[in-house]
Order: sequence, then C-alpha cells, then structure tokens
Amino acid sequence: MKPIFQARVFQPHIVKSQLARGVSTLALGAALLASLQGCVPLMVGGTVAGAMVATDRRSLGAQTDDAAIELKATGRASKITGDKGRVAVTSFNRVVLLTGEVADEKMKAEVQKQIATIEGVKSIENDLTIAPVSSVGVRTNDALITGKVKAAIIDTRDLYVSAFKVHTDRSIVYLMGRVTEREAKLGGEVARNAASKINKVVLLFEYIEEDEAKKFIPKSADDQAKPAAVVESTPPTKPASNPAPKAAEPKEAPEQ
Repeated sequence: MKPIFQARVFQPHIVKSQLARGVSTLALGAALLASLQGCVPLMVGGTVAGAMVATDRRSLGAQTDDAAIELKATGRASKITGDKGRVAVTSFNRVVLLTGEVADEKMKAEVQKQIATIEGVKSIENDLTIAPVSSVGVRTNDALITGKVKAAIIDTRDLYVSAFKVHTDRSIVYLMGRVTEREAKLGGEVARNAASKINKVVLLFEYIEEDEAKKFIPKSADDQAKPAAVVESTPPTKPASNPAPKAAEPKEAPEQ
C-alpha cells in the first residue's frame, strides 16, 4: 500500500526578539551552533553569524531552545514511563513532536502534560502509541529510513537538507522545518519515495514565503568569486621602466 501524506501545519505567533541576552545563554548558543554545524564563524557585536543563515532557518535562540527542550522533555518522559514506555522527543522552532510507545492513555496524557510545562514549548504534537516498546530492530530500521530520506533530499535540486528536520518512528516519517509550500510538496514526495518500507509521511511544517527562503540559499562559488571586469586601455608607446606587478588570478571559493 502506498504511503500517504498527513499534513499538520503549525503557524506559530510572531515573537518579539529579545534585545538583551545573558552571557550564559550566548555561550550556550555558540556551543550549540558549533556542535550542530561544525566549524562556523560566529561574530558577536552587531555582526551576523553568516554561515548559520545559510545552514539553518531557525534563529540561534530557537536552536538553543530546541536542544534544551529535547533534553528536559526526554528526562521528564523517562521518569513517567520507566521501562514501560519509550518516548522520542523532537523539537523544531519550539514545536515538540512526541513519538514512541506508552502503556496506556493515562501515561500518554501525563507525558504531554509534564512536557507542556517546559519553558519555551509553544505546542505539542502527541503521536505516542499505546503498544509494547519497539524492538532494537525496528528502531534500527527507522534510523536507516531517516538516513535515506536525508540523502534523497540532498540529491534533489532546489531542496536543502538543512531546512528539514527528519524523524522516523515505527516506519512513519515526520518532516519538520521552515519551508515554502513548493519545498513542502517536493520534500514530501521525495521522502515518500526514499525507501520502500515507509508507512506514512507526516508533514509538520511552518510555511514561509519564497522571498524569505531565498535569504537562506548559500551563494554558489561562481557568485562568490567573480573576476573583476577587464578595462581596455591604449598601450603606452614606450615600455614603462617600472611596470606594475601583474594582478593575481582570482581564486575560486571552495565548494560548500
């Protein structure tokens, strides 16, 4: 049976950015950025962390909050379920997805109730299933599907894997991210065809306009290193005694 799409679109309220942040929060954000994106140049004091803009459509504050939410929520859920359940927590732009297995409806509701009290959580998508805890084999297969979906997105023109957050649980693929309607449709199709054992693709996107998405597209090497225009001039009648040194050839920017 062909996988089907299930779209649940979140449109979070616009939150005013804080003008001042504590030193500890800034340090945590910088550490998170380095861990998520590798070696990323981060400049503070009126200068934007340019590499981050090209790789993640969330603000640095949202990335920091998402990491903290996932850590806190996982701890709270494990205290509730013990060995009777398994809760996977995925947070994107402060929207939390809960997947896994719990013993009963009461446990499912209690997990959501406790996680909803975590600071920064805007909404919760509770997809916990009342069932025995899945086996290691099932979770291994989920990890393989996630890898295939990410690889398929990378191989697709006009899609950027950094704009998507991919999570798979019990062969159900969840796609989160800040994308345009065009990217959402294409990304859903790509995910559905990335692996043969996908039960369903669930879209949990926050939609943005095309003009906003263009701000996050990395510049190509050709755009980054264009040679200066050649200006024609009349050669001198006599050779100069001290000719100017020849200009260095423009170097191509390394591929990103």
